[in-house]
Amino acid sequence: MGFFNRLWRGTLIGAGAILPGISSGVLCVIFGIYDQLVDAVLGIFKDFKKNFWFLLPLGIGGLIGIVLLGKLLLYLFETYPIYVKFSFIGLILGSIPAFLQSVEKKATTPFPKSYFLFTVFAFLVAIVLVYFEKISTVPTAQMATPSMWYLFISGVIMSLGIVVPGISSTVLLMLLGVYSTYLSAISNLTLPILIPLACGVCVGGILFLVLLKFMMKHYYAQTFYFILGFTLGSIFVIYPGFFLDFTHILGLSLMLVSIYITYRLTKQESRSDFSE
Repeated sequence: MGFFNRLWRGTLIGAGAILPGISSGVLCVIFGIYDQLVDAVLGIFKDFKKNFWFLLPLGIGGLIGIVLLGKLLLYLFETYPIYVKFSFIGLILGSIPAFLQSVEKKATTPFPKSYFLFTVFAFLVAIVLVYFEKISTVPTAQMATPSMWYLFISGVIMSLGIVVPGISSTVLLMLLGVYSTYLSAISNLTLPILIPLACGVCVGGILFLVLLKFMMKHYYAQTFYFILGFTLGSIFVIYPGFFLDFTHILGLSLMLVSIYITYRLTKQESRSDFSE
């Protein structure tokens, strides 16, 4: 995967970080870079040159996505929610075959029935979390003056939604009451807000990545089937419902198109482990 290929993926991942209900981790899974991203971040000093050049376009793209494309996607998300939500569902479903193929290639043991049960368990846990999010994600009022430490802790918690597929970081920020503060700070580049949040994200991200790295090293297949369960469960976060009208039928058509395009793109890259 070349520099510009990673750049546009990072841009979409960054943009997705500000959309309600969308998990950046899920986008990393969709684009086939999840485990390679974990390895590059935690092993940055082991092979600095290789990992730096892998992460650089993703980081640049992420910043571009948050600052520029994120505003466009947020506008589309709020103006055409049915179309955008069905399209994201298509992205998730279309990436599943390549995801399974990549896991099977790297797994050291054949796929047993227990892995299927593991996925089902994760899926059920994700549904429970989705239910909690559905009844709890009415955006809370913006906090008047969140303290630096509160923003830092919010960033640590936010990193959970970035690192773990299926958990929306924006939903977590809504629950903490700082989502409006977050969006306003991004729009106006308010550094006193963004810096403690970013520090919290970095600290929390490293902690959660270390845990995930340990799980992938010792329980590779189980970990990724668990992630698959959360990824599938995330569909219910953004599912807009369905009615027999033009808007929903067009949305369903966009989902089918999205499934096909994503499937074809990920199939072309499935010759390597979560792509190069």
